[in-house]
Amino acid sequence: MEVLSWLLGFLGRLNRRRGLPTNWPVIGAVPAITINAGRVHEWATEFLRAAGLSYVIKGPWGSPVDVVVTADPANVAHVFTTNFGNYPKGEEFAALFDVLGDGIFNADGESWAFQRRKAHALLSDARFRAAVAASTARKLREGLVPLLDGLAASGAVVDLQDVFVRLTFDLTAMFVFGIDPGCLAPDFPYVPFAAAMDTIEEVLFYRHVTPVPWLKLQKYLKIGHNKRMRKARRVLDASIAEFISLRRERAAVSTGEADADLLTSYLACQEEVGKSGTEFDRFLRDTTFNLMVAGRDTTSSALTWFFWLLTKHPDVEAKILEELHANPPSSGAGHHTAAELKRLVYLHAALSESLRLYPPVPFEHKAAARPDTLPSGVPVGPTRRVIVSFYSMGRMEAVWGKDCLEFRPERWLTAAGRLRHEPSYKFVAFNVGPRTCLGRDLAFAQMKAVVAAVLPRFRVEVDAGAVVRPKLSIILHMKDGLRVRVHKREEIA
Repeated sequence: MEVLSWLLGFLGRLNRRRGLPTNWPVIGAVPAITINAGRVHEWATEFLRAAGLSYVIKGPWGSPVDVVVTADPANVAHVFTTNFGNYPKGEEFAALFDVLGDGIFNADGESWAFQRRKAHALLSDARFRAAVAASTARKLREGLVPLLDGLAASGAVVDLQDVFVRLTFDLTAMFVFGIDPGCLAPDFPYVPFAAAMDTIEEVLFYRHVTPVPWLKLQKYLKIGHNKRMRKARRVLDASIAEFISLRRERAAVSTGEADADLLTSYLACQEEVGKSGTEFDRFLRDTTFNLMVAGRDTTSSALTWFFWLLTKHPDVEAKILEELHANPPSSGAGHHTAAELKRLVYLHAALSESLRLYPPVPFEHKAAARPDTLPSGVPVGPTRRVIVSFYSMGRMEAVWGKDCLEFRPERWLTAAGRLRHEPSYKFVAFNVGPRTCLGRDLAFAQMKAVVAAVLPRFRVEVDAGAVVRPKLSIILHMKDGLRVRVHKREEIA
């Protein structure tokens, strides 16, 4: 065993000197994968930069691991847009992400098209948008700001990532289920549903990097990550079933206008869905869970990295504060309206720049239904997956220029101070093509609302000794959270 460990380590170090992972005979790229298992995103960025944006990695002899990892915008446009029909989610994706059921992230064909139409209709509804804006303002006014006030007064260290996860969990549950779980309460209560989501996301990441035979053995023996997933799924399913039951009870006694949340919308169109009984309940479970993932995790991840970047770039923070002071909220409640948030152009640029460097979904994988050749010249097919590293794309000089590693919001502004558009196959934070995130505008509005509520009132200081690094998960959270102290700004005190 010691000899094997030494050999893997030696081959891994040899890979590091060469810059590219070697696909060795028999063992494939296992040495490089083993050595870099704890820094997957950084490693992919390094070898893609050395390889010229795309590189093929193979597993040991007899394994199904054969992937082309890419950060090439031309490949992204081809897979996600031009040849979209040849890259369905497919059975392999559905098996990896089985916990998502037949929700919008997993679905293909008519099921996906129907869910997308319904979600688009709801997100476009003026009453729904007004309800989301009102609930967001209320949560900030009655939840987040008082919480930060207390933390500033006490001088206590707090995990800001945990705060944002709790905030977005409550906000997302409100527009998905019409229920506020109270996750952001001052005592930071343990919420089983939220904890189950964290576990599920970790396990889903490890499924990507764990050999299939070992995954099957874990499933058969009911051990390891499979055991954690089964336990988390039970909690998740029970929590969602309880929310659905509460919503049905409320709808049964309501005599006024229907509430403006997603679950109420789906309960009212059961006939259109074409399912009944347990099938309809399963549809509701899958649909609502997918949207909880979309709403909670992406926004909380984006906010955490953004506030950390501001602590490293006080000049950017000063410009955002200047813009906020020049565009104060008109309402007496002290929170910006949707129209006022749209006028915060520099803040939008800064958020976009943060998302470029730290996309909440750091990678996505695809499999071609039929043999294909990517624009970069790499052949793919049913046995060779395509993994797109969104994290690496933001760090490629060939894509973003020599200053690609710099946090520079000005790259998103024209000379006239207007927002500069970048094609989605280059700026991939909200996915690409027909599967582009429907909640993009909602996400930007919520992030702007949070920043506008927090930044003029509080200054965030990262705790001494805090180590910031990505967590190994399908969502780009920080591994150990973001430990900070919150200080009240003098001009607001």
